[in-house]
Amino acid sequence: MLRKMEVKGLLLDPFSNTPVVVLKDSEDKLFLPIWIGVFEANAIALRMENVQTPRPLTHDLVQSLLEHLHARIDRIVINDLQENTFYARIFLVREGESLEVDSRPSDALALALRSNAEIFVEDEVLEKSRTIEVEDPRNPDRLKKWLEDVDPDELGKYQM
Repeated sequence: MLRKMEVKGLLLDPFSNTPVVVLKDSEDKLFLPIWIGVFEANAIALRMENVQTPRPLTHDLVQSLLEHLHARIDRIVINDLQENTFYARIFLVREGESLEVDSRPSDALALALRSNAEIFVEDEVLEKSRTIEVEDPRNPDRLKKWLEDVDPDELGKYQM
């Protein structure tokens, strides 16, 4: 079953300095942190902050190409989690035909934000994510605890 989510914010993992995008459900009961790359975090942050760049960045270019091809992103689905790696699918519609494309979640999220597409996560992924192994040899539970205790006002404080 699919659960509708939205991007709650971006932050930096204080232990690895890796960007984390945090998804939440509409009731603010479920949060899903996904560690992503710096470039994808910047693409997400730029869109969240409505920053216009002088030239199109990669995700803007893809969105423009889709528009010129008369295609639109209907939704994205984070559909799997294997060995601490998330997987996503982008669902497109073009001239009444549905298309499905494999994607990294960070790219799918950056595109979903640009196209105002809905974001979904498979319930199975939410279940699996509760057992994600955190690779911090100093204290593996520390990062999980930090994510559980993070102040919602801290989300979105990602600095580009």
